[in-house]
Amino acid sequence: MTEAEQEKAPDLNALEQEGEIAADYVEGLLDIADIDGDIDMDVEGDRALVSVVGVKGNELVGPDGEVLEALQELTRLAVHRQTGERSRLMLDIAGYRERRRAELTKLGSEVANQVKEKGEPKSLRPMTPFERKIVHDAVAAAGLRSESEGEEPQRYVVVFPA
Repeated sequence: MTEAEQEKAPDLNALEQEGEIAADYVEGLLDIADIDGDIDMDVEGDRALVSVVGVKGNELVGPDGEVLEALQELTRLAVHRQTGERSRLMLDIAGYRERRRAELTKLGSEVANQVKEKGEPKSLRPMTPFERKIVHDAVAAAGLRSESEGEEPQRYVVVFPA
């Protein structure tokens, strides 16, 4: 591995440490809220992934994942406070993000097909950065181009014909 590749490669130990800090933080939140759930940690690509499994109900996910997004930001702040480094940690609760990933991949493919057929750009509803990334990837896989437009929290994806 070249020196440049080593600099770009994620530091596995640092990502595992992020995951451990985040898992402890989330476990503390679950204890405070008296919610049962197990914590799984993993490293996926260049980010730590912490999943809460075995949770009953949707109160930790909220409508459109809003509570999950807020918990993820709080968890990232807790990691930053301890490490001094910006965290790209991903938090998932009850498999919400995996289900959402499948839905958005399908949506991105369907919209790409519609744009190919009609030859006109199509705008989607506002989405989180996580959601937009999945749609962009699906559109690119279909051979089209997409861009994010607007300002947070109303930022949305526009799919363009080839």
